[in-house]
Amino acid sequence: MKNQDWHVEDIKCALRKKRITLKSLSINAGLSPSTLNNALRVSYPKAERIIAEALGEKPENIWPSRYQYK
Repeated sequence: MKNQDWHVEDIKCALRKKRITLKSLSINAGLSPSTLNNALRVSYPKAERIIAEALGEKPENIWPSRYQYK
């Protein structure tokens, strides 16, 4: 069975459980407050790494469809 990407709401929930917001992650990374939201819709490797690191995961575990050919 092929691994599926985490659902957007699962990512947000996992961050909330750690008391982290996408906005705060963006700001702490020196980005615009809404920048990391883009990774929830489209491939954005830098943003994916920031989110994954905050969750203690690898980007390819959260978005396997985006990394299947890399």
